[in-house]
Amino acid sequence: MASENHAQGYRRGPLRHVFPSPSRPIGWRRAAKTDSGYGACDANDWREIDWLAHQHQAEIAGRTVNYVDIGSGDAVPLVFVHGLGGCWQNWLENIPRIAAQRRVIALDLPGFGASQMPIKPISITNFAATVDLLCDLLGFGTVALVGNSMGGFTAAEVAIRHPERVECLVLVDAAGISITSGMDRLTTVLARFITPSIPADGDRTKRIFSRPAFTQGALGSVMRHPTRLKKDLLAEQVQGSGKPGFASALEALLSYDFKHRLCEISCPTLIVQGSEDFLVPLGDAYEFNRLIAGSTTLIMEDTGHVPMIERPLAFNDALVEFVSHSETLGSTLTPAKDDAETSAG
Repeated sequence: MASENHAQGYRRGPLRHVFPSPSRPIGWRRAAKTDSGYGACDANDWREIDWLAHQHQAEIAGRTVNYVDIGSGDAVPLVFVHGLGGCWQNWLENIPRIAAQRRVIALDLPGFGASQMPIKPISITNFAATVDLLCDLLGFGTVALVGNSMGGFTAAEVAIRHPERVECLVLVDAAGISITSGMDRLTTVLARFITPSIPADGDRTKRIFSRPAFTQGALGSVMRHPTRLKKDLLAEQVQGSGKPGFASALEALLSYDFKHRLCEISCPTLIVQGSEDFLVPLGDAYEFNRLIAGSTTLIMEDTGHVPMIERPLAFNDALVEFVSHSETLGSTLTPAKDDAETSAG
């Protein structure tokens, strides 16, 4: 169960409409007090993979979409979708473990990473169409779909508009609830300044992240304890900063409301949430769980907005178990409603 102080999910008091999340960024010295599971990596090391050999480009709707394609097998393929200001590298700690069991795709959404800006306006619906079209192009039937933040918003939209595509769904600190309700529009506007824009310059970036105070200041609104993570991993995360799609995608997040359609999602769904997410309130995870029948919630304690980076070993274990169980159930079955929460930390 989530701890008592997080039961509310949203901030109380007069500022709750400005900053709905009860969590706040903290100082870097607090990292010494977190548990050993924070930053614990899987045995499958992303540094041992020649990623260039697995990167490809596809033409979708007249523009180039960059993606990584790795792994093989008869199991249902898994597709990772990054969030606002992100890129496929957000899943570096997760891809190798999953690729040891099945084919894995991680794409750069249009306007992000190495993908071109789209011809059509950026929207959550068009992002979902891009994911669906890429799956078509790769000859996929159903897939396991995993999205973080804006990528979770997108993944849920795929499950709504293209239900035949999604075998199971994993929403990781997904946007799409309070962000469209007017509660945290100011907070989202402030995201223009919160989201780090750091030169993606290899060794220079790693040197910048050698300064704990800077690291916490630059990434502390996204990760709970960034100084506990390895510098080369942090350097890869900022590859997605400063891309041309950011402003349009931010407006898309603010302007699209699909809460009334979440009840249409019928595939097995796992909702993963960091208990100390500054950007997406814990209450949003509870609301996704309420609106999506049969969904299960996993709360990761002392974790921020990107559990797959902050607690990759625990995240990977949960992901593998959930996807395997969903395959056993079969895509035509819907699990019984489970309102219980699980906590990892």
